[in-house]
Amino acid sequence: MSSEFGRILKISVFGQSHGRAVGVVVDGLPAGEEIDLEALQRFLDRRRPGKDGLSTARKETDIPEFLSGLEEGRTCGAPLCAVIPNADQRSRDYGGLLDKPRPGHADFTAWAKWGGKADMRGGGHFSGRLTAPLCVAGGIAKQLLARRGVFVGAHLSAVAGIPDRRFPLLPTAELFEEVAAKPFPVLDGEAGERMQTAILAAKNGLDSVGGVVECAAIGLPPGLGDPMFDGVENRLAAALFGIPAVKGVEFGEGFRGAGLRGSENNDAFRAEGGEVRTASNHAGGVLGGITTGMPLVLRAAFKPTPSIGRRQETVSLSRLENAELTVQGRHDPCVAHRAVPVVEAVTAAVLLDMLMEGNHGTF
Repeated sequence: MSSEFGRILKISVFGQSHGRAVGVVVDGLPAGEEIDLEALQRFLDRRRPGKDGLSTARKETDIPEFLSGLEEGRTCGAPLCAVIPNADQRSRDYGGLLDKPRPGHADFTAWAKWGGKADMRGGGHFSGRLTAPLCVAGGIAKQLLARRGVFVGAHLSAVAGIPDRRFPLLPTAELFEEVAAKPFPVLDGEAGERMQTAILAAKNGLDSVGGVVECAAIGLPPGLGDPMFDGVENRLAAALFGIPAVKGVEFGEGFRGAGLRGSENNDAFRAEGGEVRTASNHAGGVLGGITTGMPLVLRAAFKPTPSIGRRQETVSLSRLENAELTVQGRHDPCVAHRAVPVVEAVTAAVLLDMLMEGNHGTF
């Protein structure tokens, strides 16, 4: 099904933004793994809406209820199922969107696919609300990876064209924790202040801005992945594009590398401490779809939130004529800063699945 990914570790997300709840089923978790529920809640709180003026005013506690798969805080081998109730819906704000689709949103494509039968209140199954249960699965994956020496962290790399500095060549787990503890997840505090100013300016202008999240994973063994169509980049990109609003994914230098010469882009190999390393990491830790042992580095680009308060041109689906639309309701002027833990979650889930599948001495 379209809302499921993974091979050994299968993750299925369900629910709609304004339904009774959203949730996730995680099948394939090893039995006997202790889950730190307090740490998991702190991870979920990083994504939670309504914390400040930079995000939607929708108030949700995002406390998951585990229906199966956990006994006395440990996985028991059964599929893990967690639900997160929806408590602060305002469906009346979305009544007019049944006939007038929002530009830049999935309203029209859902209407075209399902003939107007989809529940699109709050964005329905296309909503960023579905990233909450995704973070439950990914937060658990992060704990299992960390227990085995693999750490995943991310920061807000850019907003509205304002850049943060990039991760260093060899990021550390301590750096990941430091960024995660910040109310605004950047490496450079001054850049973060300018980003927040840009977000608030867009909000006050009834508009929105996009951003980029940079994510890294350290501790991965060399040799993970396969060539051609089943590489690390392939698997990660497929899942990352499932995050609402993601419109671009790159690894290492990505598109910037297309402007370099080979002599600039190649990473020189070195022997260090009995292992092969590289002097730089333009490849982002992946060559030929297979990990090199250097940090895996990727970036995900998030489009500006399509639900804005400005008047926009659309159509009336019932009359098939041009119309105008002013979106009501509560919406994020930028989703990228709340998406930082979501990118971590998806990256961790895919890597855990691949490590379990490859059995690289980790499981």
